[in-house]
Amino acid sequence: MITRLSICLLCVVSVACAPTGSVDKEAADGGAFPELRGPYLGQKTPGLEPRLFAPGIVSTGLPTRDVAMTPDGKEFYFGVTLGGHSMIMVTKQVDGIWTEPAVAPFSGRSNDLEPSISPDGQRFFFLSARPPEGQEEKPGWAYQDIWVMDRVGDGWSEPSNLGPPISSDAPEYYPSVTEDGTIYFTREGPDRVSSTYRSRLVDGAYAEPELLGPQVNCGENRFNVFVAPDESFAIVPAMGREDSLGGVDYYVVFRSEDDTWSEPINMGEVINQPAGREWSASLSPDGKYLFFMSSRTIGDEGPDLTGSTISELLTVSAQPGKGSSDIWWVNSKVIEKLRP
Repeated sequence: MITRLSICLLCVVSVACAPTGSVDKEAADGGAFPELRGPYLGQKTPGLEPRLFAPGIVSTGLPTRDVAMTPDGKEFYFGVTLGGHSMIMVTKQVDGIWTEPAVAPFSGRSNDLEPSISPDGQRFFFLSARPPEGQEEKPGWAYQDIWVMDRVGDGWSEPSNLGPPISSDAPEYYPSVTEDGTIYFTREGPDRVSSTYRSRLVDGAYAEPELLGPQVNCGENRFNVFVAPDESFAIVPAMGREDSLGGVDYYVVFRSEDDTWSEPINMGEVINQPAGREWSASLSPDGKYLFFMSSRTIGDEGPDLTGSTISELLTVSAQPGKGSSDIWWVNSKVIEKLRP
């Protein structure tokens, strides 16, 4: 999570709400939800050029980021921000048909983002601003901790704070969990600079987190580091490097068997764009596809809006690929092509 930066950069999306603040379902109903079948919400899979993922369904014009899937590929979770409220959405494949995305049962009250499901599908981690036990509720992102749920049947247990040594008085966010239960996460320092930590799971308990080296903690600031389930590489959204294309770029850092990390490699213009914002990436459970958040635009980047009516602007704001953050995906071979 990058609360201060994201607050400054997220696009403003106009929405119609009922006077009480509840969603006006009749006004929001844009027609029947399409029947989607097949893997990945029935979307055409991408090659080595990124494609907008599920336009009008997942990528909608609302600021959207953070993708997680169950290992069987039948549950798809993602984060959405509406005004100042962030929540985790879910769509499931039921009898072969994908449900319309809806706010997940455990989300929608406090601010939540950054879902991450363990490779075995038994644990669900996410960032939440809900108060820790014994603390009073506060608005916004006053609290930033990693919470966890266990698999119970077809659902999840009640969320619980991950607790020490992961949780501290500092903000912790963006969990990334490996096959052996190791958790990588971001912790923000008192200087507002964020760093990536790693905690091994030892006899069912997390060890004291270790600060990773400068290869992963690269640039002037970095956050939301995704680590491959087998720990073979990490994708680092970093800013302030000389080879940056502008703003926050995705870098890949490869890990060797002796636990040394390569120097960060900018993932290039295929993934990063000077006018785009990129700070949330993950892999599909089968490892075939890289999902990443980007605010890149489709078509002309600087259209002449002179004379446009408010209705026309509202129509544009409700479309993906118009400058808000959307979900894009690409064949994960783009990662291996960068390996030294």
